[in-house]
Amino acid sequence: MTGKVFFSVSMSLDGFIAPGSLGELMGQQWMELQRWVFPLRFFRENLRLGEGGEEGRDNDIARETFERTGASVMGKRMFDAGEQMWPDEAPFHTPVFVVTHTKRDPWERPGGTTFHFVNDGIETALGQAREAAGDRDVRIAGGGATILEYVNPALVDEFTIALSPVLFGAGIRLFEGVDASRIALEPVTSEASSRVTHLTYAVRPR
Repeated sequence: MTGKVFFSVSMSLDGFIAPGSLGELMGQQWMELQRWVFPLRFFRENLRLGEGGEEGRDNDIARETFERTGASVMGKRMFDAGEQMWPDEAPFHTPVFVVTHTKRDPWERPGGTTFHFVNDGIETALGQAREAAGDRDVRIAGGGATILEYVNPALVDEFTIALSPVLFGAGIRLFEGVDASRIALEPVTSEASSRVTHLTYAVRPR
């Protein structure tokens, strides 16, 4: 049985998921956007930061997102940023397929993450990710442009937004360029915590 294709991101109240330049990653706004994740027990476990951390529904959602994911797809921009910031044991622990025009041999990291570089389009990357994931789900990890490349042709089945109480004012909008004439959304769940609101939607062709 084939799993779902989904994405899961943190988003500001004004619709941004990242600052406008790689140099601003890890800056104050981005840290505020992701603040709900950092105290979680699962976050600490996954990045091998030691014991402790908060439990509760935010922690459960972070863990469930990780456990449902059998493979990930990401764009080259996200990979370039992550290559500089991820620890040696990258936090995916599954195959990751990078959509790129750059030819490169697979890059195997400790802990089960192997990055595969796909040069012939988003559908090829998705097909390889589906095969690798088996009956688990495929996560479109980002960034925003790559997510839209999968949303607009209705290749995404579901997504979750962690809506964070922060304003960016500028940066990368999640739905900048979405083809609203082709995409319809069906609410699935809405769960509020003390830090964010988790909104899950099924994606349907219009």
